[in-house]
Amino acid sequence: MALQIIVGAQWGDEGKGRIVDWFAAQADYVARYNGGDNAGHTVTVGGQIYKLHLIPSGIIHPETIAVLGNGMVINPKTLLGEMEMLRSVGIEISPKRLRISAFAHLITPAHRALDSAFERARGSASLGTTGRGIGPAYTDRAARRGLRLGDLLAPDFSARLERHLDEANRTLAFLGAPTLEPGAILSEYLSYAQVLKDYITDVSLELNLALQSGKSVLAEGAQGTLLDIDFGTYPYVTSSHTIAAGALTGLGLGLHAVASACTLGVVKAFQTRVGAGPFPTEIGGELAERLRGSGANPWDEYGTTTGRPRRVGWLDGVLLRYAACINGFHEIAVTKLDILTGIHPIRLCVAYEEDNRRLENLPLGPLNLERYRPIYEDLPGWDEPVSHCRRWTDLPPAARNYVERIATLCGVPVRFVSVGAEREQMVICEARE
Repeated sequence: MALQIIVGAQWGDEGKGRIVDWFAAQADYVARYNGGDNAGHTVTVGGQIYKLHLIPSGIIHPETIAVLGNGMVINPKTLLGEMEMLRSVGIEISPKRLRISAFAHLITPAHRALDSAFERARGSASLGTTGRGIGPAYTDRAARRGLRLGDLLAPDFSARLERHLDEANRTLAFLGAPTLEPGAILSEYLSYAQVLKDYITDVSLELNLALQSGKSVLAEGAQGTLLDIDFGTYPYVTSSHTIAAGALTGLGLGLHAVASACTLGVVKAFQTRVGAGPFPTEIGGELAERLRGSGANPWDEYGTTTGRPRRVGWLDGVLLRYAACINGFHEIAVTKLDILTGIHPIRLCVAYEEDNRRLENLPLGPLNLERYRPIYEDLPGWDEPVSHCRRWTDLPPAARNYVERIATLCGVPVRFVSVGAEREQMVICEARE
C-alpha cells in the first residue's frame, strides 16, 4: 500500500498544486479530502496555466484518476465549469477519470447568500471569508441538515432542496438580507443531478480496495495547517480539517493506510496569508511589494480564488515547527525560493519573545499570537539567479544555507525546492555533497 499526503504548512497558498502535480505523475489516484472552491491550486505546464478550485490538480496527468472526497463541500456550478474548462484544453473528463463521493456535501446559493449576510452582520469583526458558502455548508453538515451529493440521486431531492431554501430564507430575512427565489434554483440543481449522476460513487470503498491491491493514492489537502478548524489560528480559520489526519476521515480511509503513509509539508520560502487574523512576521513597505509582486503573473501573491493581495512576511520557524509536529511531516518541499534572490539579508523567525522569555515552541498552540514578538536570525542572501537550478549543488551556497536552516528549525529534511512556476523548475535534494 502507498498513501502520500501533501499538506500546506502555513496559511494556504504555499504552492501545493505544483508539488501535487509532481507526485501525480506516478499516482494511480489523486484525491482532495477537505474544503471546497475556496481553495485555489495553480499548475503551470509548458506555458499553459491551470487554475483549479475543486478538481485535484493531478487530473492533468492522463493516467491518473481524480477523486473528490467526502470531507469536501462542493458547489456543482463551479465543478461543472472546471470540468468544461479542462475538456476545452484536451483533458479527458469522464466517470472513468473522475469520482465524486456520495457523502460530500452540496453548496447551494443559500450557503453563499448566508456567508455574505453573516460577514456583513459581523461588521468590523468580519473573518475575511471568501464568500463561497463554505462555512454555512459545513455548519449544515454539523447540524445534520445538509444536502449531500448522494441526495441528488434521491427521488424526493426537489422537496429536500426546497426545505433547505425555506430554512435559509428565514435566516436571511432575519438578517435583513435579500431572500432567494426557489423556483430557478430547483430547476438548476435538477439539471446538475442529470450531469453528475454517473460520477457519484462510494469513494471510500474504491480507495481502500486500491490501497489493498498495491495501488498508490495521493491525498491533496486544501488551504493550510494554520487554517485548520481545530489547530489553526481560530477563529480566523476555514471550516474543515486541513491537517494530514483529515485525509483519513475526509476520504474514508482505515488506519491500515497509515502504516505506509508518507506526509509531505509544503512551505513557502516566506510567509503569506489572505484575510484577517494574526501574523507575527508580517512586513510592509517596498519589500512587501517586492515579495507580493505586481499581480501581472498568475504566481504573484494574489489569491487564486479571491484575487485579493496576500499579506506577506518573513518565514515563521515557530509556526513551521508547530505544523511539522501536528502533521508528522516526513519531509518538506520549499517553494518560491527564487523570489528571495537579491534580498539582503534574509530574515528568519527562529523563536518568539513574551515578557522577556524566549519561546521556541507555542505553549498553547497558535492561540493569541498577537502577544508574541518574533526573534529573527539574519542570513546572507544571494544575487545569482536560481531558476535554472535542478540539482542541490546548482544552488548558490547562501541559498543552500537558507534551506538547510529551515530543515534544522523544523527537524524535517527538505526534499524539494521549487525555483520557478514551471513544472520542471524543481531542485531534487535527495543527493547532497
